[in-house]
Amino acid sequence: MNASRARRLRGVHHSSMMRAHAVLLGLLLAAPLAGCAPPVDREKLAKEVVSKDPEFGDVLEKHRELSNRMQTFQRELELRRSTVEKNIAQLRKDLADTAASVRVKTDEVKRRMEPDRRRLELALSLAGEELKAKRAQRASLGRQIAQLKKSSGGTDGGKLDELLREAQRLDQELASLKGHIRLLKIKLLLIKL
Repeated sequence: MNASRARRLRGVHHSSMMRAHAVLLGLLLAAPLAGCAPPVDREKLAKEVVSKDPEFGDVLEKHRELSNRMQTFQRELELRRSTVEKNIAQLRKDLADTAASVRVKTDEVKRRMEPDRRRLELALSLAGEELKAKRAQRASLGRQIAQLKKSSGGTDGGKLDELLREAQRLDQELASLKGHIRLLKIKLLLIKL
């Protein structure tokens, strides 16, 4: 737009603008009053207004440009929205696929630890059975010692000493076995996945 035209646009006389607005408003108001009027033909109305006020053509041109720009913005938004929604759907699918893959891999890793876990559980079970047997043996030995003390009055020292030494050996084995069982339980805890 050249400088003289810009000055002319800025200097549009107030009355000519008012006249153009009045004509446009009159046309818009007259159409509904006519009863079942046909739909508004914007181009026809614009030609009529411009014929009566040629300077209003620049305003209409500006309106067209801005309207076209707004429509372009709306199309850009719709395109972006469509792209984002497709990306979200794809990301959700990718996440579900990744989660399924991780579950499969995790199960495979757990299966690799299974032989070690079973070996430790078997060792723990055997040690538990051995502990039960040693406790029963120690309890029986304790009863024998008590019976010998009661029946002999503590005079049969050789037999009593032998039983006490056996009881001491069993106590050491029980302590060692309890330590072994504790260690096996810790190992199982440490390899749990």
